[in-house]
Amino acid sequence: MTWCAIDFGTSNSGVAVPLKGAGAGASLVAVEDGQPTMPTAVFWFTDAEEAATMPGVQQVPGALPRAYGRAAVRAYVEGAGGRLMRSLKSILGSALAEQATDLGEGHSVRYLDTVTGYLRHLRQLAQTACGVPLERAVLGRPVFFVDDDPRRDALAQATLEKAARAAGFVEVRFQFEPIAAALDYERGVDHEQRVLVADIGGGTSDFSLVRVGPSRRERIDRRDDILASHGVHVAGTDFDRRIELAALMPLLGLGARGPAASGAREVPSAVYHDLATWHLINTCYRPQRVAELRSIGDWYADAALHRRLMRVLDARLGHDLAARSEAAKIEAASAGQARIDLARVEPGLGATLGEAEALRALDADIERIVDAARQTVRDAGVDAAGVDTLYFTGGSTGLTPLTRRLAAAFPQARPVHGDRLGSVASGLGVFAGRVFG
Repeated sequence: MTWCAIDFGTSNSGVAVPLKGAGAGASLVAVEDGQPTMPTAVFWFTDAEEAATMPGVQQVPGALPRAYGRAAVRAYVEGAGGRLMRSLKSILGSALAEQATDLGEGHSVRYLDTVTGYLRHLRQLAQTACGVPLERAVLGRPVFFVDDDPRRDALAQATLEKAARAAGFVEVRFQFEPIAAALDYERGVDHEQRVLVADIGGGTSDFSLVRVGPSRRERIDRRDDILASHGVHVAGTDFDRRIELAALMPLLGLGARGPAASGAREVPSAVYHDLATWHLINTCYRPQRVAELRSIGDWYADAALHRRLMRVLDARLGHDLAARSEAAKIEAASAGQARIDLARVEPGLGATLGEAEALRALDADIERIVDAARQTVRDAGVDAAGVDTLYFTGGSTGLTPLTRRLAAAFPQARPVHGDRLGSVASGLGVFAGRVFG
């Protein structure tokens, strides 16, 4: 049982390993902080002494220290010297994979080596859980790494396989991610049906219409069971950004006007949009930019708005605001209203986000996602009534207004909620047990 199954995701990754005993199945590894998934993120430290003071850092002889997952994100948020690398999957199939990227302080690393290191880290976690060396692996892959370019798509899989072998795997197999999610669902299916897999995470919303059933369950090659796939680059992080721009940034000056004597022009808005965009937040803290923003205080008719903005920049509260927006999104969707505490910005300051306001902020994005689901079904030559089951997976399927809207688009389909974070890894484990067991 020397195998594991890896869901190498754009936003988060997970690993499944075999349970002991013949035919016992697979279980998810607690990869970080007791959780079955961890962010697909690597932080390279350029200061070894600073790295030694931070938790979760791996010291590698002859190489730069690095952190993975939540520890990597934490290092970035806390402003450690170095470089955070995310969305590693997106470089597969491009010339970037073999190229080096600058880390700062005269250091550089190949993108492919970063992917290899991340996979090696997952393998080590799986081996610790199993207590034996793991030399065989099933990796998930999207239906299309690269749209409408078969050569680059094949190159992407070959590059990922190269990284997996460099990480220590001798035998590598692949399975499509929507098939993996369908396999997780298929274990309890007693008749053939069409399942629309809705995999909605942090960065993308992906849909696949898949055939499942008892007669198909043991087949190794399931490519012809994928009737259609489609997706859009809209998902959870976009929702959080919309909420932050609608509910929080106006309290810092977004949309504010200058003094009437100066024409009451609207104040510059770029900093607010960057503060609400996760990967751009740290750019707002650059000394030159902070100095420029500090110098325009007299452009604001309401000095309090500019004072709050500068407090956020000086105290580096951008990621804190992003986290509060995400929590408010979830609370407003479930409880009808959320209170957002902004006392770190200004004593007594806060905002209230109602469900109606949240839905207005998210409406256009949700509709784009629903349209992608409808397009998937149309591409398969099936009408909405031909979908038997709507299977939800991915972190953002915890947002009830989104899943409710998708269910309404396919009213005859039975909605089923899988493990939001672990369905793909679990399904890959099912497949690995069949091909390696």
